[in-house]
Amino acid sequence: MTSVLYDAQGPRAKRRNILYTVLFVLGAAAVVWWVYDGLASKHQLDWVKWKPFFTGAQPWETFIWPGLQNTLKAAFFALIIALPLGALFGIGRLSDHRRVRVPSGVVVEFFRAIPVLILMLIANQAYFEYTELDPETRLLYAVVTGLVLYNASVLAEIVRAGILTLPSGQTDAAKAIGMRKGQTMVFVLLPQAVTAMLPAIVSQVVVIVKDTALGGAVLSFPELLASVRPMAANYGANTIACFTIIAVIYIALNFTLTSFASWLERRLRQRKKSDGVKGAPTTVGEPVLVMDSTST
Repeated sequence: MTSVLYDAQGPRAKRRNILYTVLFVLGAAAVVWWVYDGLASKHQLDWVKWKPFFTGAQPWETFIWPGLQNTLKAAFFALIIALPLGALFGIGRLSDHRRVRVPSGVVVEFFRAIPVLILMLIANQAYFEYTELDPETRLLYAVVTGLVLYNASVLAEIVRAGILTLPSGQTDAAKAIGMRKGQTMVFVLLPQAVTAMLPAIVSQVVVIVKDTALGGAVLSFPELLASVRPMAANYGANTIACFTIIAVIYIALNFTLTSFASWLERRLRQRKKSDGVKGAPTTVGEPVLVMDSTST
């Protein structure tokens, strides 16, 4: 039996797929057992190493919660600054004026080409040389500055690509009713492009949250991942347990962000559909009265 997309599997193909499935399951089970046996032989799965996270609040209050606060703080400030900057430079790259388009493109390409870690290091050195901030504030500013410069350039490309995906008829229709370029961008193109850009923007937000760990690894910024070292030293070298708990927190945080973005995208699409239905005529073939200005 033939389908439009593929041929139905025959008996030999079915047996072969079953064999591949069995081999994959056995291989995955062997890898899981190898990891488990290695951790158990190093006593990393002993309850004494995991007990502090489930029987007391001290590791959460002393290490994890302060680190999580710093991670969320740096990611929040970077996001609220990078989003408008990215939109500004993305729109600037679409400008008809060369004096706006070229500098916007140079800024975006320059900062997008530099690793975010180098931007953090440069910002930290600049704040150290030319400001009198306390160390904790200086590190926060350095991390946020590096995240803003890099992610704003990436978001600028997301905004530009999202606007360019719209049909050219949208711009032509706006021009036909006398709208200026700025009005077309603000009232016609951007509202429609938001839905298309939302998945990419959320992916970049997840990148921002994870890249805060670079500040902890290199600049000693006290973020979430940086809390592993003092925790492991304080609770009997339970490094695997600490990394596992931190990884679960990162997974839960990023899953919440992506779930919220998916919900928001569905709401926006449903609202557009409902607005289209409300704006549609209720009666098919309803006559329209046309006034002829030449008649008396």
